[in-house]
Formats: sequence, structure tokens, C-alpha cells
Amino acid sequence: MTSYHAPVLPREVLEVLEPRPGRRFADGTLGGGGHTIALLEAGAEVLGIDRDPEALAAASVRCASFPGHFRARHGNFAEITALVRGAGWETVDGVLLDIGVSSRQLDAPERGFSFQGEGPLDMRMDPSSGFTAADVVNTYPEDALKRILRDFGEEKFAGRIARALVGERQRRPLTTTRELAALVERVYPGHSKRHPATRTFQAIRMEVNAELASLEHGLEGATQLLRPGGRLAVITFHSLEDRIVKNFFRDRSQRWIDRPEWPAPRPNPDFRFDPIGRKPVEAGEEEVRANPRARSAKLRWGQRGAEGA
Repeated sequence: MTSYHAPVLPREVLEVLEPRPGRRFADGTLGGGGHTIALLEAGAEVLGIDRDPEALAAASVRCASFPGHFRARHGNFAEITALVRGAGWETVDGVLLDIGVSSRQLDAPERGFSFQGEGPLDMRMDPSSGFTAADVVNTYPEDALKRILRDFGEEKFAGRIARALVGERQRRPLTTTRELAALVERVYPGHSKRHPATRTFQAIRMEVNAELASLEHGLEGATQLLRPGGRLAVITFHSLEDRIVKNFFRDRSQRWIDRPEWPAPRPNPDFRFDPIGRKPVEAGEEEVRANPRARSAKLRWGQRGAEGA
């Protein structure tokens, strides 16, 4: 079995969340459990959530040395409010969301997340869900494929790839990761440093797992769980996710809003967080050398205001 890689920005996450005995945290993306273990070692209690049963089982084994301080729940962090309150906690001192696919999932060919190995067109973070990448590439209309590749993958050749997918599946369905990667590579013009199929795989994975919608719901749910002074920390790895998180905190950390047609500013009904710095926290050179995945990581966070409704 492929091992789970080191968590990104571990020191920075601890500095933001400030764990200590008596505090409770929800890790909405438990993964390999690296961040959760750091919180547990500081004496905090943690409820770990993951939609991937394999990750949940592996992390539970790693966290078994903290009896009474760790519990695990299977589910999508989009439903974090129900999952945490179902475990008996009404509020928490902090929530961590580490968004995106894990290194373990990418490194497991049988999960179908990567074109680096031969595997089925799957890409499900929760293998119990029925909808797979094969369903996307073999059943979606061409215009829907183009939209997904453009919007989720920011793929400038989305139209060309979508047409090729539709043409290929008329001859036979696509069933493996290498078939999909080879098709994209065949129709992709020119050369680039990254594999031509990188953005296509990202886009299809995000569609299969409804990742952006889950992020939006998860941010709202996490906010509902925070006690006054509690903190929400979110790590993202590409611009689409980071934009959502950035705008979420911006829109909820403004006490007043103003418009040209108004005679005076008005209270912001979405005000929830105390104003914070707008720049994200990023990994330093030493961490990037040790963990290249950290290169694109961005950590944004907010503190629930005492007056936030």
C-alpha cells in the first residue's frame, strides 16, 4: 500500500488554530491524518471526517494512540455541520479543510485519479458513490464536456478535447486512464512542461466529486460550527478553490457594505469574521524542497467574530 505523504503547512496550521488541551477541532479532510495528529499531540480533541473510507481507516489506526481525544466520521465535509453535531459537539474551536485530491489517491492506480499509471476511469473520492469519470467522458454531451474542461480545468483547448472525446466514444467507450490521457495527448497542439492531460483529469475529477460545490457548502457549515473566537483554516492547491475561499472570507469580514445608490453604508448581513490579512500563507523554500506538493498550497483563515450572527 502506498503511504500517505507529509501534510502541507503543518507549522502554519498549528499557529493559526492554536490547539491545546480542552479545545475541540473538526478536520473536515482527514486524509492521512497528518494535521490531526499534530492537533492531538498539542492536547486537543479532534473529530476527523473524510469521504474516502480507506483514508478514514488508515488515519484511525495512526490516531489510535490518542484514546478519548480522536473520533472519526465517514462523510463529505460539505455536510460538516450535521456530521459534527451528530457526534455530539454543538460548537468547535476550529475547523481545518485541506482541499483537493490526496497524494495517496493520486499514487493508487486502481483509484483512477492519475494518468501516470494504468487504471479504471474512476476518480471517486468516495468509492461507495455510483458516479465515475467513465460516466462523464462516455455520456456527457459535447457542450457539457467543453464547459467542464473550460470551467474546472481552465483548459484553453476544451473544445478540441471535447470533440475528440465524443468522436472516440462513438467507436468504443473509454475505460482506462491511459486511454483518456493518450487521446488528449494526441489532439493537443504543441508542447508544454506539464502533461497535456493534466487539466483534463483535474476537471473531470472535480466534476465527479462536485468539489467546488462541496467547498462552498463546507465553508458555510464550518462557520456555523465555530464558537465566537473560533478559527477556520482552509488550504487550497489551485486558483479556482483559492478564489472561492478568498471571496468567502472577504465578503464575511466586512462589517459594513456600501453602494453608490445608498445614502449611507449599511450593516453587512453576512458579517461573520473579524477582519484579517488578505494575503494567503504559503510554504517556505525548505518545506517545498522536502515536499514539492506544498509549492502550490495556500492557507487562508478567519476568526469568528463575537458579533457575527
